[in-house]
Amino acid sequence: MFSSRPAVHPVEAPPMTDAAENPQGVRMKDLPGMPGTRGGLLLRLAQFVFAVAALVVMASTSDFASVTAFCYLVAAVILQSLWSFSLAIVDIYALLVKRCLRNTRILSLFTIGDGITSTLTFAAACASAGITVLIGNDLNICAENHCASFETATAMAFISWFAVSPSFLLNFWSLASR
Repeated sequence: MFSSRPAVHPVEAPPMTDAAENPQGVRMKDLPGMPGTRGGLLLRLAQFVFAVAALVVMASTSDFASVTAFCYLVAAVILQSLWSFSLAIVDIYALLVKRCLRNTRILSLFTIGDGITSTLTFAAACASAGITVLIGNDLNICAENHCASFETATAMAFISWFAVSPSFLLNFWSLASR
């Protein structure tokens, strides 16, 4: 009796590919200023320092509460300083334990938070700048007010916004390149 026997037919293996030619899941290089890098930590600290400086200068005046734009500036820089300080702590942790903060959820949170705080800080700084111009140039009542303090606090808020903008743009770019 003839029964069929299993036959083994050799199969040619696919050609080996070089990992350099066809890299799997290439990730963007960590740029200075991105979360979890030293540049990112420096940006967060600059945001925090200038927001706190704007808060301290504005709060040192006795009549800032009489103008709504100045109250808005104080609220915006408080939010900015809290946000920047908390993310600076996260950056310090990531640097100490050598963690990469490139997770999509983390980047989404950072991007949304940076976008909200930067928009609020910029709007508050613009409103305060308008009021300081009104008080100083149009009404000419700087002698009765703390114009120099108002202008300094407004300038610090703008500088804080300038430090937030690269963080937001780098986070958004990294998120969009996924």
